[in-house]
Amino acid sequence: MTALSLLIRAPRAVLDGSEQAVDIGVRDGRIELIAPFGSVRSAGPTTTLADDEVLLPGLVDTHVHINEPGHPDWEGFASATRAAAGAGITTLVDMPLDSEPVTTTLAALAAKRRAAAGQCQVDVGFWAGATPDNLGTLAGLDAAGALGFKCFLADSGVPAFAPLTPAELVSAMAEVAALGSTLLVHAESAAELVDRPPPHGQRYADFLDSRPDAVEQQAVLEVISAARQTGARAHIVHLSSAQALGILARATGAAGPTVTAETCPHYLSLAAEAVPDGATEFACCPPIRSKANQDALWRGLREATLDMVVSDHSPCAPALKHLDSGDFGLAWGGISSLQLGPSVVWTQARQRGFALPDLARWMAQRPAELAGLTDKGRIAEGAAADLVAFAPEEEFTVEPDRLLHRQPLTPYRGARLTGRARTTWLAGAPVFAAGQPVAGNRGQLLGTPTSASSRPAGPAGPSDPEFA
Repeated sequence: MTALSLLIRAPRAVLDGSEQAVDIGVRDGRIELIAPFGSVRSAGPTTTLADDEVLLPGLVDTHVHINEPGHPDWEGFASATRAAAGAGITTLVDMPLDSEPVTTTLAALAAKRRAAAGQCQVDVGFWAGATPDNLGTLAGLDAAGALGFKCFLADSGVPAFAPLTPAELVSAMAEVAALGSTLLVHAESAAELVDRPPPHGQRYADFLDSRPDAVEQQAVLEVISAARQTGARAHIVHLSSAQALGILARATGAAGPTVTAETCPHYLSLAAEAVPDGATEFACCPPIRSKANQDALWRGLREATLDMVVSDHSPCAPALKHLDSGDFGLAWGGISSLQLGPSVVWTQARQRGFALPDLARWMAQRPAELAGLTDKGRIAEGAAADLVAFAPEEEFTVEPDRLLHRQPLTPYRGARLTGRARTTWLAGAPVFAAGQPVAGNRGQLLGTPTSASSRPAGPAGPSDPEFA
């Protein structure tokens, strides 16, 4: 008889890239043992998953805009982490720009931590910003626990979070490489946007025309070039244009730089042809593109040119969406989807022949690796006991007023989705069960401050004329 704090019997569990029937033994918040199904006897609490449930690693979302401090009416740590728990997401990493102050200084990072303390249902980490004003100071943010750095190459829409020029991008990458950290890049090129018509009016086609594929393609070339010059690890956030996939594939072979890329549920499920004019809840940058583009993004996931899927949950106060005028030129760009992302992706993935190990890789393992969270995103002995009982065949209709986000406005209103989290465990304790968050804020703030970064810098890659 083994004394465990929790024993989970799972007829179906995703680990090591496949489904297996196992017993999972948890002690002190970690997975202590994995054994054949039904073989472990424990004096502690035991949970047996239902026949229609599959045990997944707790999902990890590394692209979430939690607007606190500054705009808690848009989204706050309490509401965002409740919504995450309801989706089977056990770890969030917060983006640095849609709060006040933006997370580009030690004082701002400390303010983020104070705002989050004691409010979190799931674990939360923080990206810091890299802007022209704080280049040369990133080591301090790294030592203070920032998991990496985020920059823009074009106007972010937030005056305090200015974009980097191509020369500043190289400087930021050199600094990040020396720290052994990662630079996340919003890959839209300022140079390619100069001659484009600004977004305006109700026609979605005009909004799409304001940010064509070339805007992303050029930015990806700039990122690859800077990564080659510096040896930095770079990551392309929310890739929308499938036309950039060939550039990434050619550049990131065995001898190429370390450049990874993510896409988002809305790019994998929504298509420009179906966006109604004036429906500004669909507004985001880069934009939702065509159905053919969507299909090509799925090929990018199949071929592993795209590494992961994260939400880019970016809500705002409803008035900022300008639903009354339906003017895409005025509307805040961002999709609210944190609680729905895993279901949206699984609904599409299963129709395209993917399996649950794919979902776990895209939405747990790879994001955890990006953020350097080596004990998360997988079911393995010694890993954090962050787990989710997921019902892959359960169907439901999206009712915005039942979502746990602070702002429920979403383009998925009325959508019929398949796959739902039923129970979510954080460090072996339930944080969501029976359709409701479990009382108590068990989430921890990630990123332990250190006197100096212990991560090794990556090697520089060879030059290549295409990306110089």
